Amino acid sequence: MEINNVEFSNTRYDEMQYNYCGNSGLQLPKISLGCWHNFGEPDDADEARKMLHYCFDNGINHFDLANNYGPPPGSAETFVGKILKEDFKNHRDELIISTKAGYQMWPGPFGDGGSRKYMIASLEQSLKRLQLDYVDIYYSHCPDPKTPIEETIGALDQAVRSGKALYVGVSSYSPEETMKAVKIANELGTPITIHQPYYNMMSRFIENGLMQTCKKHGLGMIVFCPLAQGLLTPRYLDGIPEGSRASKDYSFLKKDQITPKLVQKLQKLNQIAKSRGQTLAQLALSWAGRDKLITSVLIGASRVSQIEDNLKILQAPEFSSEELDKIDVILKDD
Repeated sequence: MEINNVEFSNTRYDEMQYNYCGNSGLQLPKISLGCWHNFGEPDDADEARKMLHYCFDNGINHFDLANNYGPPPGSAETFVGKILKEDFKNHRDELIISTKAGYQMWPGPFGDGGSRKYMIASLEQSLKRLQLDYVDIYYSHCPDPKTPIEETIGALDQAVRSGKALYVGVSSYSPEETMKAVKIANELGTPITIHQPYYNMMSRFIENGLMQTCKKHGLGMIVFCPLAQGLLTPRYLDGIPEGSRASKDYSFLKKDQITPKLVQKLQKLNQIAKSRGQTLAQLALSWAGRDKLITSVLIGASRVSQIEDNLKILQAPEFSSEELDKIDVILKDD
């Protein structure tokens, strides 16, 4: 395989903010790149490569993946792995690469869940696709009620002890499940470093227990879908535009979610964004990362210009208490 002689910016760390992940020594950039959509079998492979380059050139050194990212499942790891080997070979020690296991990947009883069999086999497959010897963070992607949590966390411990993961985390675990995972992991000697939950202005459930649990036990948090599948962008300020995610039958964002009441909320939030010199998307990203407990905010992108726009939150002013109060009033208005 040809190795590209890529020259990255010598000032790539000058502007980015890095936060310690809970009580660990791991630091993550304020913004991380989620490689879910647009990295599986990308329509524009050159643009996808440019996005990875642009991120690294601007201090985003964390690329977040999962075994099932694509579509099709596994293809995002394959594509990103190819770019890592061709373009980032000399910079592996500067990168944080994460992956996860939990959702359906292959037929049969060991193709998903939280069993040791599945978790270890999936990690081996992920490493082959990524063409790496280890990942920096390995997650249990979702709780598995049919498998003892001791077994799932034991598999994460095994991943670290085998040298195939440096840190471990959980995603979409409830506060109670998180507490159990932390206790087991601490007893094994491989602490849970990070939790990855769904969080944005339209979905604030982690504020009711999970954030407090992570703070108490020294876990960092990296939040995904901070733009609510594109809802918290200017696209929906006037309803549902043609070609948007909500206009498609297979999207996670459904047409019936875009109510007149919701559009009014978005328009009010957009006015606050304008008063801060931000776009609605920038406001949403800044808001999602406003708490010091939030180590990083995961963004998705389909083109470099979106990442460039998102990076502007690094220069955004801190929220005033008045601004946060106004936002709360808007969000709580039913």
